[in-house]
Amino acid sequence: MRFARHLPLGALAGAIALASQAQAQTTITVATVNNNDMVIMQSLTDEFQAAYPDISLDWVVLEENVLRQRMTTDIATGGGQFDVMTIGAYEAPIWAEREWLTPLDDLSDDYDVDDLLGSVRDGLSLDGTPYALPFYAESSMMYYRTDLFEQAGIEMSEQPTWDEVRQWAETLHGSEEGLAGICLRGKPGWGENMAFVTTLVNTYGGRWFDEQWNPELDSKPWQDAIAFYVDLLGNYGPPGASSNGFNENLALFARGNCAMWVDATSAAGKLFDPDESSVAESLGFARAPIAETPKGSHWLWTWALAIPASSEQKEAAQTFITWATSKEYIELVGETHGWTSVPPGTRESTYANEQYQQAAPFAGFVLEAIENADPTDSTLEPNPYTGVQIVNIPEFQAIGTQVGQSIAAALTGDTSVEQALDSAQRATERTMQRAGYND
Repeated sequence: MRFARHLPLGALAGAIALASQAQAQTTITVATVNNNDMVIMQSLTDEFQAAYPDISLDWVVLEENVLRQRMTTDIATGGGQFDVMTIGAYEAPIWAEREWLTPLDDLSDDYDVDDLLGSVRDGLSLDGTPYALPFYAESSMMYYRTDLFEQAGIEMSEQPTWDEVRQWAETLHGSEEGLAGICLRGKPGWGENMAFVTTLVNTYGGRWFDEQWNPELDSKPWQDAIAFYVDLLGNYGPPGASSNGFNENLALFARGNCAMWVDATSAAGKLFDPDESSVAESLGFARAPIAETPKGSHWLWTWALAIPASSEQKEAAQTFITWATSKEYIELVGETHGWTSVPPGTRESTYANEQYQQAAPFAGFVLEAIENADPTDSTLEPNPYTGVQIVNIPEFQAIGTQVGQSIAAALTGDTSVEQALDSAQRATERTMQRAGYND
């Protein structure tokens, strides 16, 4: 009370108000990946806090492999470090089944759940209940420089094949200083090199497991696909390809250092933006290439926002994730960063928006790729799993990363393709036997 006697009445009221505001302030910790769309989300922090002044955001922005490792460790141990996690279609149903995530079954009518693309929404749900909300979704496709193709007299096929891609890469490699014929993911990780590699193997007629869950990593389709990959990227890829993931290849292509790049459709917005890309005026796009079959040639992935069950700020966390995945947020990004920068692949209303259609000539192409990717039928021979570039079992995170390291070793020449796949096969057999799949 002595404090009160020495303050003027107005100052005392202000101090009480400030103390009350500080007491009411809720801080949530948001873990996300350092991809372009998430960097934009972080840049709009002030817009969120203007709308919700009682919630402040503490950002943890990490490289993809590091993010996944940190989040998996935290959620499995109930660590409670994060209130919002950026996860994908792989983690959402598996973690929901283990009751590690907060169900999102009380969304308001204003959020308009029915506007979310069905395949994307279903991939983030368990038994019809959503456990994560999609921030952006993607398939995969091929980007190429039309100026280089025209100079070389190359005509892009409606459905390119990998044999054609190899010929084009050989023709274009080194035709400009610092130009690689093709850029592909080489950085090891189940969501890095193996996302691309699995789609390649799919088109060669391969699969991760047969219908009895026996691994097939030493099969002929795997041998043929990985030998092709190592040869293609080793001869016509950029230096240090085994260190390049999505972000590194995006930067290379945007600088004009790749004649072709096969990767996520989500890169299209940045590559078509002349402020972000030196090849915006000469950017072409085509379907993801195929080998023996078109099945599983283009993946389906969703980066989504979820609330771990261990969070103590669930209400504030839900306020944030519904804001960041709303129609209004997409409008905000369009108005502040340009319509090519809005998060793609999540809402029907985005693709019905005339401003987006005019700014993004790739919009319809991307929507078709997302809608046509079928996680339930992704391989030439039947398989027991769901997923195009992933296998929706808890063990896949460890298996995929280990196999990715073996394939990266073949890419750097530290081991042969045959040795890499033999090692991957044995390791995967051990993991599946320990998990009880082959009993």
